[in-house]
Amino acid sequence: MAGLAESGSNPDVDLLYDINSLARNAPHWFDRVMEFVGEYGLLLAMVLLVLGCWWSVRRRGGEGAASGVAALVWAPLAAGLAVLVNVPIRDFVQRPRPFLDHRGLDVLVPGKTDYSFVSDHATITMAMAVALFVVDRRFGLAGIVLALFEGFCRVYMGVHYPTDVVGGFALGTAVALLLSPLAMALLTPLMKAVEGSAWGGRLVSARRGGGVDDTVVSGCSAGERASAEDRDLAA
Repeated sequence: MAGLAESGSNPDVDLLYDINSLARNAPHWFDRVMEFVGEYGLLLAMVLLVLGCWWSVRRRGGEGAASGVAALVWAPLAAGLAVLVNVPIRDFVQRPRPFLDHRGLDVLVPGKTDYSFVSDHATITMAMAVALFVVDRRFGLAGIVLALFEGFCRVYMGVHYPTDVVGGFALGTAVALLLSPLAMALLTPLMKAVEGSAWGGRLVSARRGGGVDDTVVSGCSAGERASAEDRDLAA
């Protein structure tokens, strides 16, 4: 893999220069924005997306709430596990950062001394996006868009080759999907136990944990229903 980086005639290097040239021609303020977005912003956005999906699953409640929340718990766990899997991959491939082998790159985040293949940022975001897609396609598609943009940013910033990003996408997807059955088998019973507990029911479903029972309230008068809801809110 390191041999590919030494040749300026291969598509990987050509695409690296094409994308990174956008940074050289962009205003300084725009590069600073892309630096923050590519280094921290998109990771934060993925976390917020997972929280938004959790809020949606929790509000819907129902029989699938526990399994849905279990899948959302798996999202960050899958990302962390994929990064751990990447450690021996990086040490085996030992691909230097592109700016060490190629001149003329506009490196927005200098000082990176670890190996380049595969991109941790691409791995993390895609693992979380794929896990989200299993729970909710709308949130999952939004996550995949964020992951693709993260990959673009890493090349734009001059810290990764395009194939580093593609490798990260593949690794994150593989971990999130292949280990999902085992993760769900372990996490779903745990989330069901939390849902049935007095202290954690509302973490899984807004319709559990001491909320007003719809079947009971439906038989009450309007005043009794409002009173029951007021008591529930006060609690």
